[in-house]
Amino acid sequence: MKRRKFLKGAAAGGVAAAAATVAAPAISQGVKQLKMVTTWPKNFPALGTGAERLAQRITTMSGGKLQVKVYAAGELVPAFQSFDAVSQGKAEMSHSVSYYWQGKSPAFNFFAAVPYGFTADEHYGWMLWGDGLKLYTELCDQFGVVPFMRASTGVQMGGWYRKEMTSLEDFKGLKFRMPGLGGEVLRKLGATVVNLPGGEIFPALQAGTIDGTEWVGPFNDLAFGFYKVAKFYYWPGFHEPNTTGEVLVNKKVWAGLSKEHQEIIRVAVQAESTMEFAEFTYKNGNALDVLLNKHGVQLRQFSPEMLKGFYDASMEVIAEVGNRDPFTKKVYENFMAARAKAIGWSKLGEQGFMNARLANFKA
Repeated sequence: MKRRKFLKGAAAGGVAAAAATVAAPAISQGVKQLKMVTTWPKNFPALGTGAERLAQRITTMSGGKLQVKVYAAGELVPAFQSFDAVSQGKAEMSHSVSYYWQGKSPAFNFFAAVPYGFTADEHYGWMLWGDGLKLYTELCDQFGVVPFMRASTGVQMGGWYRKEMTSLEDFKGLKFRMPGLGGEVLRKLGATVVNLPGGEIFPALQAGTIDGTEWVGPFNDLAFGFYKVAKFYYWPGFHEPNTTGEVLVNKKVWAGLSKEHQEIIRVAVQAESTMEFAEFTYKNGNALDVLLNKHGVQLRQFSPEMLKGFYDASMEVIAEVGNRDPFTKKVYENFMAARAKAIGWSKLGEQGFMNARLANFKA
């Protein structure tokens, strides 16, 4: 009797063990590991931490079926090789901004920031309700990646300078860090323009390799400590009135995902975009107060003559770049037509209200 019970129990245990042996690989096979490379220093406020939040959001929303691991700039590939890493399948995703890739196509600029172009709200409108995202997807398809519009940092500051800038003549020979079309504008004005990833800017500024830099705005600029080596902080930032980021997914990886997982990534990026944009908007005010009142930063405004010079040079650069090849021309013409309509409304809406509020504001 005892022998029969033992054999029966052993058989049951064997079935359970076999089931466990089969189930374990099935579970592991159902999990996709996704590497996300970024162009930001590890855990850098808003940009780096935003990438981490997005990764966690995707992992949570998928019930752990999509596990995203973030690699900061230089951990898996150098910052400016993140696009190629995704395009070539070395990483499944990236977290960056598209004007870094203007060497691949000048059209990439229009999906990030254009001097005197869209504000953040206007750019979101064109991307999501106009032809922006459609054109962006068409461009990225040539490189084997699928794009998603990430957070905007909002309008940026004009940059950090070691000396006061009183005229456009001061830009001649100036060594300045500025990416995208803004950099092309300064180059047209006689500056020596360099493009450096975030983590390399402060050492270059400290060593005198560059005379000045722009980055984002008070919140991020405070984190980098630019005030320690450059005291003059200029506004407004003509060059990047919105600066919309991107998330890229390898096209083959994307095609291999279920519809549910594709939607999770799409919605997660949209949700994190709102969170990150709100973070920049709120924390810039606090950081500006610290820069001015604790660190003695000297705020300076570009003169009307300088802003007019920036504008004229910007329109020339945008037209030159916009007509460089047939696809970029299509993007450029669509962008500028949407910009004209946006300005017509913003003049009455956002700008009208902002002017009214400023007239009655007492600091």
